[in-house]
Amino acid sequence: MKLQINSVHFDADQKLLDFIQKKADKLETFYDRFTSGEVFLRLEKGDHSRENKVVEVKLFIPGETLFAKEQGTSFEAAADEAMESLRRQVIKIKEKKSDH
Repeated sequence: MKLQINSVHFDADQKLLDFIQKKADKLETFYDRFTSGEVFLRLEKGDHSRENKVVEVKLFIPGETLFAKEQGTSFEAAADEAMESLRRQVIKIKEKKSDH
């Protein structure tokens, strides 16, 4: 799947980008009709808690857009949570389509 990964106000290292791409590619085992996706990585300002890393993921499939936004202590943890949320959304969509 073609992902466009944007890191806002910082440069993400290649290891993080590869991690996110690998997680997104695993979603294709559940549903193979993804057209593309966007990922935004942000550091929340003003939030003095340790959970200041935000990952937003949009995945596009024909007729729908899936979205997940998660916050965590690391980008990897937040990306894990976001991809799990998207996995649940994909399974729901597949169930709806098979019911019709």
